[in-house]
Parts: sequence; structure tokens; C-alpha cells
Amino acid sequence: MKLNEFVTSTGEIILYNGKPNFDKLEILATGAGDIWHSSFEQGYKNAFPELVYQTAVFFIYINDFDNLDECLSWRINPNQFAVRKSIWETLKGFDSEYKNVQMQALDFGYNALRNSAAIPLYSKGLFEESVVEKINITAKDRYVFFRKNFKIDHSIFMLYRKGFWKWKEWDAFFYAKKNFKQTTNRPIVRPRELLNIEGNPSVSYIIPTMMRQDFTLQLLEDLAVQTYPVSQVVIVDATPEDLRDEKLYQKQFPFELIVKWQQTKGSCRARNEAIELCTGDYIVFGDDDVRVQPNFIENHIRILQTYKVNACNGLDIRADNQQQDLTDLAEKLEKLDEKRWSVGANPGFSNANSCVKTAYVRKLVGNDINFDGGYGEDSDFGISLVKLGQIVILNPFSPNLHLKPPVGGYRFWGNQAKILGKKRKAQPWELDTPVKNIRPVPSPTIMYGIVKHFTPQQVVEYKYKHFFLYLFKGSKKGILYRFLRIPYKNLQFKKSLFYAKKLNDLGIRHK
Repeated sequence: MKLNEFVTSTGEIILYNGKPNFDKLEILATGAGDIWHSSFEQGYKNAFPELVYQTAVFFIYINDFDNLDECLSWRINPNQFAVRKSIWETLKGFDSEYKNVQMQALDFGYNALRNSAAIPLYSKGLFEESVVEKINITAKDRYVFFRKNFKIDHSIFMLYRKGFWKWKEWDAFFYAKKNFKQTTNRPIVRPRELLNIEGNPSVSYIIPTMMRQDFTLQLLEDLAVQTYPVSQVVIVDATPEDLRDEKLYQKQFPFELIVKWQQTKGSCRARNEAIELCTGDYIVFGDDDVRVQPNFIENHIRILQTYKVNACNGLDIRADNQQQDLTDLAEKLEKLDEKRWSVGANPGFSNANSCVKTAYVRKLVGNDINFDGGYGEDSDFGISLVKLGQIVILNPFSPNLHLKPPVGGYRFWGNQAKILGKKRKAQPWELDTPVKNIRPVPSPTIMYGIVKHFTPQQVVEYKYKHFFLYLFKGSKKGILYRFLRIPYKNLQFKKSLFYAKKLNDLGIRHK
């Protein structure tokens, strides 16, 4: 494909096909994006829905977003798009092994976003071409895409879901299996050089904690020696009265320290109570059991300003044991080497290490408390930011060491979810229908996030995927036992979906 060239005022070369608005392209080139298109109006919105057979609901960009002038989208129109020349050359352009140029463009955008740390953006009005193209992806194109991008298991699952009795599907499956193999070692876009901090933005740091006061004090000591100072730390401590030591937080620190003793239950409520007290321009969310290096805060602000985005996630490095320290973190980072350096759109979100501009935290109010007692609140917060049109990037410059002690923390309450019978303490997500003899699996709060953000058909595909993996991913010896347990597993799944739909009917809650 021969592309035209446009040179920005800074001298950067942008390649393009079609007729872009050059004034708009000049502005876009100063931001986080690497690839730009206006494909939603050109027939590409939500194209190639068959991706669900691989990713189910575990790729937040499987659906394109509504009512936004600019947002992340990998569905590129090959006839109307622009790309930084450096990115085009790094990613080696379209894959010519696909005969269909539409499939070439979709494969390019998908891998740019998911595997190569490049950021493809939809921009309304960048290309004013209004011709709506018909997307023509054949069965062979589908299976070639799956064969080149995923393990063969996913092709087999797609064959099962599309209709294993259809000869056309079998023919396409064997064609792709015979002629192609999975592509490995995708190129990675190098991070941009971080700029120095502009202005004097203030930073609030939130720590929800429970029965881990010693770990919280250790984190406060790390925050006290930051190269860019934290202006405020807000601790919401749910440690029971008979187990807490209120004097521990009376030490002097070089930042405002606010300690609130939590009367409510749940980590989501804790974060929301802390957010109300924050005064900083940015809010950093952290767990109580992490260690951070002295440049942790500085690099969060620098990367946000360099890429001109409003949210990022730092690397969350798991410790081998709770006695490890920052020396161990440095060694772990050294072992990661080149694998560490990836800055792209983060596929998830973690409350253990994230930095968000306060204005956008306020737009979301905070965490959805429907997740209290379970899991998934951080992923929900991340996808909610993306639905506002924000780009949440991965920040390899601000790692933390996650100590993960075996006791304490908010999971102390949630552990009751595994108990059945009279000893069980009801979880918030049970609402007015306590769990009795059948424990819901997957976690009802995880299921709530799926129901909340994905289409009913995608929820159905998730169910098929869930049972497919359960049946065939264990040991071969146990397959008969698992097969016999399918009816009970189905009851567990239905129970989980029951609670998820009840939570969804309540709507988003923050108090």
C-alpha cells in the first residue's frame, strides 16, 4: 500500500490514505494517538464481532464506544486512515498474507492496540468521507486471523460455535491450519522520552486499609521521600477498634495526612470516602501492602503530561514474600529488561497502582459499591474511564512491589463468600436473597461487571467459553468427572447471573 505523507509543524512525518483534515491531524499528532481514523461513520463500527470467540468479555475494546468524538478503536478503514511514519515502519505495515485489505487493516489495528503498545484512535470528522463500506470477511479470512493471532484452541472453539456441521467452516479451518501458523514476537513501540513536569500539580494519595497498619506505615515512609512531593495522603482504615492502634499515625510527615476510621464496609466505599476528602489535581490509588521507589509519583505525573492523557496504571510487581523490599523490586525490574518497556492502552485497570486526574475521578464519582464483597471494581473503574473517551495508558516508569501478606485487607470480609450454611455471613451483593445451598460461580460481582458492560449475546458467548474451558482445560483423567458435574456447574452459573442481574437492575451506586 502506497501512502501519502504529511509533515507536521514539528517535522514529524504522518502517512495517510484518503483525505484527512490536516488542521485536525496536526493537533492529533501532539497527543497520545499513533493511528487515527473516522471509521465509525464508514461502516466499520463494531466490525468483526467474531473476535468474541477468542476474547469473550476479557478485552474491553471488543465493542466500540458510543457518543464520543474521540476514543480508542482498533477498527481501521484501510481507505481512510493516518499513522505516524515511525509507527508504520516499526509495525511493518499491513500483513500482505491476508488477501482482503479490510482484514489487513483490522489485523493491523488489533495488534497495534493489543500486542504492540501503539494507540489507534477514532476521531470524528478527521476524515469527512461518508461512504459506508460493506465489510466482507470470509470464513477463510476469519480462520486465518485466528490462526495467526491465537492458539489453535480458539479456532476449534469458533468452529464449534459457528457450526461444526458446516463444511464451509471445516474447509476454512483446515485451510488456515495448513497454510499459516501463529505469529510470535510482535514488534513493540518504544516509550516516548518523558518530559519534565510542567507547573506544580498537587497529588493526593489514597490508601484503603484493614488490619495492616504496619504495612501502611511502611508505605507512608516511602511516600515521605518522593522526588516529587505528595501533597496529601488520605487513609481510610477499617481495622476493628479492638485491633487498631490510633497512635501509629501520629508521626509527622511532609504531607497532609488525613486518617478516617471506616464505619461502613467494603473497599469501594473506603475509596469513595477518601475521594471526597481529596484536594489534589491528581489522585493516586494504591493498596496498603505496596512499596514504591522515590521517583514513583514524579514519573506518574511526567508520563501523563508527556502523552497528554488523564489516567495511567503503573506496573504491579508481585513480591515473593512480604519481607522483600525496594532492593528486591530493583532486581525484579532488571530481570524484566526489555519486557518492561511498553506504554500503550492498558487492557485493564488496577487500584493497586494508578494515577488519574481528579476531574475525571469526580465525573465517575468513585467506585461502584455494587462490587463490594467481591472482585472486579478496578476493571469496572477502568472501562468506565474509557467510556468517557479517556485513554488509560500503562506506565512502566512507576512500578510498585506488591507484598500480598496472607492476612488482613478487605478480602477478610469477602472470604465469607466461600462458606455455605449457618456460619456464612451475608455479602453485600446478596441483597435480599441470601446464598443457601448453591454457591454462585463465577463471582457474582465479576458477572455483574460483564452484564454491565457487554452485550447480552457476549454474555452468552462468555457462558459457552466458561464451560468449554472448564471441561477441556483440566487433566484428561478428570474429564468424565467434570462432564458429570456440568449440571451442577450450570446451576452455579445461573445463580451468579441471577445476582449480577439484580445488581444491574439497581444501577450504579456510590454510597
